[in-house]
Amino acid sequence: MVKLLKIELKKILTYKVFWILMGLYFLFLVLGILLAGFTINSWVDNMNKHIPIPFPHIRIYFFPDIWQNITFFASIRYILILPATVIIILITNEFTNKTIRQNIVNGMSRQEFLLSKLEVIFVISLLITIILIIGTFFLGIANTDSQGMAMMFKKISFAGGFFIQLFSFLVFAFFLGFLLRNTGLSIAIFTLYALIIEPVLYFILKIPKLQPNNVSQFLPVNSVIRVVEYPYFPILKNLMGLNVQEHLSLLDCAVPLIYATIMIGIVYWVLSRKDL
Repeated sequence: MVKLLKIELKKILTYKVFWILMGLYFLFLVLGILLAGFTINSWVDNMNKHIPIPFPHIRIYFFPDIWQNITFFASIRYILILPATVIIILITNEFTNKTIRQNIVNGMSRQEFLLSKLEVIFVISLLITIILIIGTFFLGIANTDSQGMAMMFKKISFAGGFFIQLFSFLVFAFFLGFLLRNTGLSIAIFTLYALIIEPVLYFILKIPKLQPNNVSQFLPVNSVIRVVEYPYFPILKNLMGLNVQEHLSLLDCAVPLIYATIMIGIVYWVLSRKDL
């Protein structure tokens, strides 16, 4: 397994497009997280102009809620598209440059090829999660008083939820890229489905008359988003009486992993039986 990962890293680390796209991903991620607090409190200020009793500013960077808030903003589908694009490019390049055939001629089995790609997806997901944990930890320390510090790790499980989201989303991208084998087409279809088609389907299926059982929550991309579905703003619960997500659901974590397992199984079946 380590040998396979080393082979993949040699391809990736010298690939300029990989570094450009990942750099853009972290840039948008950091900007999104830092601007989130300013944007939300701007909305609060505008709302306070029209109500007799003003709402206090929302604090999103304090422990323990920062773990949920940051992972929520980091898992917005518009941001996840960038690392997904990286995975699509990496897999479709194997077919465009015919390196997949060369690897198999040189002795790599088809199963090892699949395993090497899954290792890359796992490592990328893990490294991004670790970077997010480190950044969240220091941001929380900088914005939390001594009373809140006692609960700094209470909601760190949301970081694990983010890993599940990212890993599953990248597997979806890998699956589509493998089946289509064309970089531009794969990116276009994946982006169109994730950002437009599925949100429209979700809206339609949420209409009670059409779908009383709410199967919309089990749509592939939506199943990923549902793991960390909402940020935690106490004002919504304490002052407005709205339900908020307070912990991870085992079912919500399991659904995207089940999808990912099915897709990996389909890729394995195709690799075993189809010409490359």
